[in-house]
Amino acid sequence: MIVNRQRRLRAPIKELTAFLARVQRALHIAGQEVTVALVSDSEITRLNRAFRGKDRVTDVLSFPANGMVWKQGKQTKQGSQRNHSLASLASPASSASYLGDIAIGAGVARRNARRNGRSFRDELRVLILHGVLHLLGYDHETDNGQMNRLEYRLRRRLGLE
Repeated sequence: MIVNRQRRLRAPIKELTAFLARVQRALHIAGQEVTVALVSDSEITRLNRAFRGKDRVTDVLSFPANGMVWKQGKQTKQGSQRNHSLASLASPASSASYLGDIAIGAGVARRNARRNGRSFRDELRVLILHGVLHLLGYDHETDNGQMNRLEYRLRRRLGLE
């Protein structure tokens, strides 16, 4: 499921939802549910501060349903509660088929798209793929390039590069 929780930028929700389904099929997790929320710069900054201890804007954050959160380049146990702000958008945490939540800073995505010479739509697609890989446990900060190699292969396969 993809929801637009910010008001500044329009996003092609149906198209992004179809892309998310393609990502899930490519990664053999088609039965797993994911919620992607497009949020404002202030909200993504708040989430980054609360869950990663970094008081700055970012483009994408992932919140695995297994209670792990990304913190300082490592997955750490959050505890038994799903208390981040995206939880109310998704299926119950107890659902075995629920993979987790992804927050995307829409304003950051638009700025990154311009800087990277791609469309806003394609930048959102890149961030969805990146976020899903984090939900699966990949960590580009510590895995010696494993996540980056997989991500670039999938980008080509999904028509993003």
